[in-house]
Amino acid sequence: MIPRLRPFFLTVVCCGMGAAAFAQGSTDQSAAERCESEVRQTIERMRGKQAQEIRFIGGKRAISPATDNQLGVQGEGRYRSPHGMVSFSYSCAVDPQTGAASGALFRETGGGAQMASVDPAWQPDLANFSPLPCEAATAALLTERHPRVGRITFDAGTRRLQPSAQNHTELQGRGAVQRAPGMNAEPFGFRCEFETGSGKVVKVSAD
Repeated sequence: MIPRLRPFFLTVVCCGMGAAAFAQGSTDQSAAERCESEVRQTIERMRGKQAQEIRFIGGKRAISPATDNQLGVQGEGRYRSPHGMVSFSYSCAVDPQTGAASGALFRETGGGAQMASVDPAWQPDLANFSPLPCEAATAALLTERHPRVGRITFDAGTRRLQPSAQNHTELQGRGAVQRAPGMNAEPFGFRCEFETGSGKVVKVSAD
């Protein structure tokens, strides 16, 4: 009788493992959909009718454990604007128990998203320049101020470059921060100082 029970036992174990994998896959898919829904709403609120056909690239999506038993979701997408296709990256955290998304952040990385005005009397070296380190440092600063931050967005249309002391470059811009989930987003201004050659952020402030 014992030899006959062994195949049945193995089948039960395999089915259990398959169910666990399916459950994890379902959780990841739900987290991705919740995060991307928040990001879509943020883009539509920030860009209005300027953003059409918002799409997320499934192959660029990454989901990993984050702090406080949450799932971190990161990825890339694009939308169509009057100036052409705009690429963006995004990230947020999702509570797998409640489905609540927090810390939604998107950055326009290329295409129709254009750098805002530059002082015509001064032309910066843009070969190695990117606004992303500045905006990442600003997001970290705001998160430190508001540990329960819900959403941080940056308005690419407000970016402005200008010369700074010690031959550095300064980037100014504006965005909106939701200090905690459920609160209204509040506007803020930010300023970063870069080493012109390396692009390293040496000072950041937000108000």
